[in-house]
Amino acid sequence: MAFPDESHTFRGRSHGYSHRRPRNPPNFAPPSLSGGPSAAPPRFVVELRRSRHGADNAEAERLIKDCLSPDDRFLVYQSGFLAAKLFFRVYEAAMDAFVALWSRRLRGEHSLSPHFVFNVGVGECDRAVLVERVKGLFRVHVRGLLEGEEVKQWTKRIEAVSDDVKEIKARLEKGNGLKSALELISMSEGLVAERGLMAKRIGEFKAAMYCILDHLGDLGPDDECADRDDPVRIFEFRREFDWNRIHYLIKRECKRLEANLPIYGYRRAILRHICYQQAMVLVGETGSGKSTQLAQFLADSGVAAEGSIVCTQPRKIAASSLAKWVGEECSGCYEDSSVVCYPSYSSSQKFNRKVIFMTDNCLLQHYMNDNTLSGISYIIIDEAHERSLNTDLLMSLIKSLLLKRLDMRLIIMSATADATKLSNYFYGCETIHVVGRNFPVDVKYVNETAIGSGPSSVKFPSYVLDVVKVATDIHKTEEEGAILAFLTSQAEVEWASENFKSPNAVALPLHGKLSWEEQVHVFEYYPGKRKVIFSTNLAETSLTIPGVKYVVDPGMVKECNFDPRTGIHVLSVCRISQSSAQQRAGRAGRTEPGKCYRLYSEREFQSMPTHQQPEIHRVHLGVAVLRILALGINNVLRFDFVDAPCPEAIDRAIKNLIQLGAVATRNNVLELTDCGYHLVRMGIEPRLGKIILDGTHYGLQREAVVLAALMANANSIFCRVGSEDEKFRSDCLKLHFCHPDGDLFTLLSVYKEWEDLPNEKKNKWCWNNSINAKSLRRCKDTVVELEHCLKNELNVIVPSYWYWKPDVSTEHDKNLKRVILSSLAENVAMYSGSDRIGYQVALTGQLVQLHPSCSLLSYGERPNWVVFGEILSMSHQYLVCVSAIEYDCLSSLSPPPMFDSSLMETQRLQVAVKTGLGNHILRRFCGKANSSILHLISHLQTVCKDERINIEVDFVKNEVLFFASSVNMETVSFAINEVLEYEKKLLSNECIEKCLYHGGSGSNPSVALLGAGAAIKHLELEKRCLTVEVLHSNAHALDEKEVIKLFEKCASGICGFQKTASTGQESQNSERWGKITFLSPDLAEIAVTELNGVEFSGSTLHVSPLLANSGGDSFFPFPCIKARVFWPRRRSKGCAIVKCASKVDAELIIGDLFGVVIGGRPVNCEISNRYEDCVVISGLDRDLCEPELLDAVRTATNRRIVDLFFMRGAAVVDPTSAACGESLLREIAPFLPSRYGVGNCCRVQVFLPEPKDYFTKAQITFDGRLHLEAAKALDDIQGKVLTGCQPWQKIQCQQTFHSLVSCPAPVYFVIKKQLDILIDNFNRRRGVSCNLERNSNGSYRVKICANATKTVAELRKPLEQLMKGKTMSHASLTPSVLQLLYSRDGIHLCKSLGRETGTHIMFDRHNTSIRIFGPYNFISVAERKLLRALLTLSENNGLEIRLRGRNLPRNLMKSVVEKFGPDLYGLKEMLPGAELMLNIRRHALILKGNKDLKQKIEEIIYEFANSLSLSEPGEQLETEAACPVCLCEVEDCYQLEACLHKFCRSCLVEQCESAIKSHDGFPICCTFTGCLKPILLTDLKSLLTSEKLEELFKASLGAFVASNGGTYRFCPSPDCPAVYKVAEPGLIAAPPFICSACSVETCTICHLEYHPYVTCGRYKEFKDDPDLSLRDWCKGKEHVKCCPLCGYTIEKVDGCNHISCKCGKHICWVCLECYNSSDDCYAHLRLMHQAIM
Repeated sequence: MAFPDESHTFRGRSHGYSHRRPRNPPNFAPPSLSGGPSAAPPRFVVELRRSRHGADNAEAERLIKDCLSPDDRFLVYQSGFLAAKLFFRVYEAAMDAFVALWSRRLRGEHSLSPHFVFNVGVGECDRAVLVERVKGLFRVHVRGLLEGEEVKQWTKRIEAVSDDVKEIKARLEKGNGLKSALELISMSEGLVAERGLMAKRIGEFKAAMYCILDHLGDLGPDDECADRDDPVRIFEFRREFDWNRIHYLIKRECKRLEANLPIYGYRRAILRHICYQQAMVLVGETGSGKSTQLAQFLADSGVAAEGSIVCTQPRKIAASSLAKWVGEECSGCYEDSSVVCYPSYSSSQKFNRKVIFMTDNCLLQHYMNDNTLSGISYIIIDEAHERSLNTDLLMSLIKSLLLKRLDMRLIIMSATADATKLSNYFYGCETIHVVGRNFPVDVKYVNETAIGSGPSSVKFPSYVLDVVKVATDIHKTEEEGAILAFLTSQAEVEWASENFKSPNAVALPLHGKLSWEEQVHVFEYYPGKRKVIFSTNLAETSLTIPGVKYVVDPGMVKECNFDPRTGIHVLSVCRISQSSAQQRAGRAGRTEPGKCYRLYSEREFQSMPTHQQPEIHRVHLGVAVLRILALGINNVLRFDFVDAPCPEAIDRAIKNLIQLGAVATRNNVLELTDCGYHLVRMGIEPRLGKIILDGTHYGLQREAVVLAALMANANSIFCRVGSEDEKFRSDCLKLHFCHPDGDLFTLLSVYKEWEDLPNEKKNKWCWNNSINAKSLRRCKDTVVELEHCLKNELNVIVPSYWYWKPDVSTEHDKNLKRVILSSLAENVAMYSGSDRIGYQVALTGQLVQLHPSCSLLSYGERPNWVVFGEILSMSHQYLVCVSAIEYDCLSSLSPPPMFDSSLMETQRLQVAVKTGLGNHILRRFCGKANSSILHLISHLQTVCKDERINIEVDFVKNEVLFFASSVNMETVSFAINEVLEYEKKLLSNECIEKCLYHGGSGSNPSVALLGAGAAIKHLELEKRCLTVEVLHSNAHALDEKEVIKLFEKCASGICGFQKTASTGQESQNSERWGKITFLSPDLAEIAVTELNGVEFSGSTLHVSPLLANSGGDSFFPFPCIKARVFWPRRRSKGCAIVKCASKVDAELIIGDLFGVVIGGRPVNCEISNRYEDCVVISGLDRDLCEPELLDAVRTATNRRIVDLFFMRGAAVVDPTSAACGESLLREIAPFLPSRYGVGNCCRVQVFLPEPKDYFTKAQITFDGRLHLEAAKALDDIQGKVLTGCQPWQKIQCQQTFHSLVSCPAPVYFVIKKQLDILIDNFNRRRGVSCNLERNSNGSYRVKICANATKTVAELRKPLEQLMKGKTMSHASLTPSVLQLLYSRDGIHLCKSLGRETGTHIMFDRHNTSIRIFGPYNFISVAERKLLRALLTLSENNGLEIRLRGRNLPRNLMKSVVEKFGPDLYGLKEMLPGAELMLNIRRHALILKGNKDLKQKIEEIIYEFANSLSLSEPGEQLETEAACPVCLCEVEDCYQLEACLHKFCRSCLVEQCESAIKSHDGFPICCTFTGCLKPILLTDLKSLLTSEKLEELFKASLGAFVASNGGTYRFCPSPDCPAVYKVAEPGLIAAPPFICSACSVETCTICHLEYHPYVTCGRYKEFKDDPDLSLRDWCKGKEHVKCCPLCGYTIEKVDGCNHISCKCGKHICWVCLECYNSSDDCYAHLRLMHQAIM
């Protein structure tokens, strides 16, 4: 055996030590020598060498003292791999010391490695003695380990598991239930597998020890050594004994046994498989140790011979960390530097190391350089389950290489790879499954019902809420251990971290956008608190977090897939694969037994794809296709892929390479160009390589290399994490870097500023500027790699200096744009001309928006032409990584682009503006939910065959912008102008139909049309219809504008329309389109005549006149009760049908009715010929009604009667609906209190019957307070006949009363609990039925049915209080404040407050009021918060300072942030107390304060803007216009619709009130100088309350009557609002005016009480002298005299001469004497006139 001499080199870390002996050794003690002053040189030296971890000098000195005699010398080294040297003259002494040192080393007493150095020759026998002595030590040590405590402990564990298995078997033999038996069998199988794995591990340990003993020559025939005749050995040893290596091998084996890694038990099986087969698939569960151990197994056994073992990883960080781990673990087992890492490719790299870790991309590059991979014996492809593009391509290339190199071996290794597919691909190679993890993981499937659904108001999907809830439950119920919960995105992770609340836990986010300083928090220890980590799939494979014991897996992941057909990267949330689910579960068992909670069922898990989709199906294939072509494979489609991509993906990649100039077609064969070969040698994505090559051409090597590195990490440079305030601050900080030429220039600005900083300041700078330091360091590493690559592969030197400067525009900017364009020539987009549409992708024609984070938006600009990195499809499609380019650059592009840029320029949309439009016109132009404008856009796009045509409405500037190409602009402009003019016409003609009074004896009072200027446009006194009702079978699908145009064409003069809301409450409502009102009844009649029955939109249009109703249900301030009455319109034929429950009942009823007399007539009964369960009764009185017959039948029989009805004849002509209604009201009126007025407490609606109807139906609605009176009235009219009807048309009242209360779906969900309780309580009452129904439109209604009107009224009241909500009323809620609810901020406020308080807040735009729905106690909270928030919003509203537009510089917002800081601290210091916020998207400063403060800030901002070099000098602030009424600054501004003039709202209201008081000034017009346009009705409705509007109507009506020259007059009754038309002049007689309001009859000629048969002149005389007519009558009549006392006229007709007068006196007719009594008068007659009595 040869021992190393002193010249032996230690290949380890350099400690700066030289092998020369120091002049003054610090610890050298010269021995005492007798031969002279100098001692003889030492003959034998024992060196003590430090391990890689080192040892201190004290340990070396302690050993030296124990081993040296006083005569020996020693030398101790302070540093370096040598710790000490011991010098000996005598061989035996040196040998004893060497053996003693190894003995103590094996016992673990020190960590230094002894080495023997011979300075003189020694015989072979002496050397053999030394070897044998050391071998003896190692033999004893190894034997001791084989019989040691560790092996015994493992043996005991195996015995304990065996005992457990026996116990389970015994329990199974006793008999158990099926479920229990299955659990026991599963437990037994697990224990047996665990026992087998433990036995394998002990077997591997013993086999390793026996292998060492065999090398030591101590393997006896009785030793159990399975490897005795096996050609594959566990360890390969040389002939010489390397004691240090043997010792390290023993130590590592002991650690392996202790570590309990599952793969350890499969070592020999793996070595045997790979020895006899070229390829093998190794599937090992997460944590099995395959990544760290397999390469060591191969290196230990020496199977690789002289070749290298290469292990590939998908990522550089994984390759580096594994190389470091393995190098430390096998320290001493091989020569130093035997384990290395090649994270990036270099052609100078050699395969002369034992184990090499590298990325799969690096090995691919080596293959491109040497397609035999000489120097490599074994290739391990790790993490194959990720199926990265490089991994798949590498496996495809190695497959063909295995056929050429039979000595090469391949091992494909993964945790969850698709073993069958990979095995079949590699010629059916063997697959080894390594079962078991470090620790078992208990997988629990959590049902969705067990979790429960969270509040629907949260903007995230339900699984996010479920994850938070399950994590909370785990924290409350489970023992200690960190929780790792997976989510899909940064936003979800941050929301979950913020909303996980627990005092003894710390919630930590983990996602790729966090900096390393922020990510490191998940590795920290928090005493007394549990870590709850919410992470994206970053923690699935990339990171291992210590202490994780619980995993929450929602089974979702966000993936980005490239669509080769459209070129779009689609980012979507989808289900994970089973392999990913197993990876996630494996995170819980890394350090101890854990649990995995899967938020999906086991069935869902089984339905998941087994493995995730290979990356080759999800990404752009440019780099893969380029490498395949570089290998000489011209037909890429025939390449032997593991999973072949679609032909479209390959075709798109080839086209991209052709556009880049990397590939050219010659003779229909694809060939690489020089550019292509350069790109292959660089080994990066072709687009990035093209940037570098073209940058080199322009002399911008540094800029191009940095740009390529930044493009690869563009999405992670800026950090936008944390709370909303932190994200806002990040957005402001980003403005400093934003470059006007786009995102790539912005990133260059960031990197350049970062690179110029000292290293110690870089991290702090990144933190202060919300920049990801980790990403910039990654970019820096990439830059360094690219610099080396360019230098080594292309002989290009990259300078360290920059030519390009961010703040100075030079020629380099243009050159950089050319460079970017050449690499992204496929990704060109042109600005469409419309911000709303965005950009048009040149190749595909797609219309895509810029991503909100785009730097260009910070300048409020949209360049005409841009290039983009990719199209990202999320909820919308966005252009990402966008940079501006010049149009001229497109023409110089080589090869030329695959689109015609000049043609696209001609197709760019032009913009036109229509101004001077009011807010209401714009709203009507847009329609409800923008339906009208969308329909118009769709129509124009179809007509013009251009999907880009668009219309935008700016409500702030009161204008319409429309976009169309120059070819279509005229068509679009004409169509829009036509619609706007039509809307203007409708709005100016708009009127409301107002009843002159409410109530009265009639149901249809006189009406007037109130229009613009509050003027009366028409007064209808003859009760003719001004409104028509429109019905259609598909009413709600009709376009309202098409309907109005149809009616306008027929009868021009529409003054209003109202669509029927889809409530779903009545079946007939589905056919009701709505109502249309005309300016005159003649026009309404024309519309009915010409359009009723017309075919329209595939069905018949039904148009019928509709009389105005003086009120509706909503008129009543209290709950109403509805009753239905009906009377026959067809007379009975004297025959009735009785439907029975069965045939038997029918026969029995015939017997019961035999001989019965009904209505005075005997009846005949027989079974119906058609229906056996029906009885026909004939011989009945034809005037009999159904209730009378039913009572008689039920009196005669007790059998069940299902139904009864008369057979009736033809319909008779009934009185009109109005006449029937008036007749019903007259019948009911006596029962209602007169103080209310009949019309104010009762409404009658008579429905127009259809021709086939048997009955005329009517609905009577009563005020709920009068339920007793209603019941009496209904009882009285039962069986009565209305005036004008025939005797047999008797009224029948429905016996059950009902009422409906409805609410929209959002309201229902907040009151559901309280509503259910109410309904449940109602249904417990006798005689009450209460049902909840869901309408077809999604709303909900409660139907109350009861047998008493009082009950219905009582039940309806609490229902209405709950379902109708509370109307918010407060003096501060002025119309201007309420108008804020139209804005986006107002809408958001209502929604957010509703979510916060558990209520629903609804803004009624028609009545301009707020209603709040929800539990009673929640409503008051919501009311207070909403009021406070609205007032705050009102104070802040309008205090906005724009930072772009007009003459302002485009970089003003950026400059403001740079000058005053991202939080505007500098500006706030100048104006203490000012609350400022920057709205980046709107380019505006939002101020909370008053207008004076706003003016000061504007002055500062605009002064600063003027100081900028790009600004226009002398920027003037806009001055506020004065109100034309008060001539002061406009306050609470209101803009009139017709003329857009601005007034103070209060001034306009005062103008209206003045007209009300004076009954003059109509029409009310705009008072702006020279305008005088009438104020439109829509303005009046916005300005005035409903009460004030009613007063205005009455005043206008009075002015109208007064100004009509006596044509109309008011009813003479005091305060009666009725109006009648005066009779034509010259008429002697005219019909009277019968007032429906007060029932007074008035002559329309003289306007006095109606006087039939008396002329007006004579009646006036009678009015002046009431006795005149009496005197005329008395003339010439002998039987007429006057009372002598009172003068009253008395008349004697017949009888005696005794006359009684009205005054009480008794008069003698003969002498006119008066008496006090009749007796006195009769005595006088007898005495004086001898009258005989």
